[in-house]
Amino acid sequence: MSYWPLLGILLVVLGFALRMNAMLVVTVSAIVTGLLGGMDLHKVISTFGKAFNDNRIIAIVWIVLPVIGALERYGLQQQAAAVIRRMKAATVGRLLLLYLGLRQITAALGLTSIAGHPQTVRPLVAPMALAAAEQQHGEVDEPTAEKVKATSAATDNIGLFFGEDIFIAIGSIVLIQQTLITYGYNLSPLHLALWAVPSAIAAFIIHGTRLLLLDRKLANSSPGRGGGSAEGADGGGPLHHSPGTSGPPPRSGEEL
Repeated sequence: MSYWPLLGILLVVLGFALRMNAMLVVTVSAIVTGLLGGMDLHKVISTFGKAFNDNRIIAIVWIVLPVIGALERYGLQQQAAAVIRRMKAATVGRLLLLYLGLRQITAALGLTSIAGHPQTVRPLVAPMALAAAEQQHGEVDEPTAEKVKATSAATDNIGLFFGEDIFIAIGSIVLIQQTLITYGYNLSPLHLALWAVPSAIAAFIIHGTRLLLLDRKLANSSPGRGGGSAEGADGGGPLHHSPGTSGPPPRSGEEL
């Protein structure tokens, strides 16, 4: 048995460690693995083409992306943010907690592609979460905005990851089942899916708690709160004493 094809795995690890383009790394690694496995270049390219033809649903991406781009150009993000601004009780944590529940439920029903980073997080969920943060705490600074956007993306990941295993006709369930069979454990997909339910509930509770704690953190760092940030509601940075303002000026080096 030749171990040379395993160098393709090393190329993937090195490529990701050097933060190179993921698609380029995976493509080059696949070509190298095929060549080291004894396939000629024509055979490698043919294998790529057959895999793409067998999974033609991938081509749907090229239809969806222009539609999302056109919607964003004509104000999809702004309209989503406007909806949240009309909801006075909306907060970042509550909004993302609701999305987490919806993502887990739809994933558990097998609708894994109904939401995702390009479909919902970037054009809808992240702008709505930012609007909720601004409504409750004033204009947010860039680090806080990036934190909100990252949490929105993480919420989608967690909802999908811990929800999809509840659906019995999913690739991960089949992989787990076949792996356990090799060790003598013959479990049905339904049995495995049922055991994924406690994990999904625990993930919802743990991440839901993190989302509510994010609300508290944003509240404590908002202007006018104890131990809060030094930034004003207009997001213009630390407030300094200027002519015409009431009260004594702050001591040197201090922020209000």
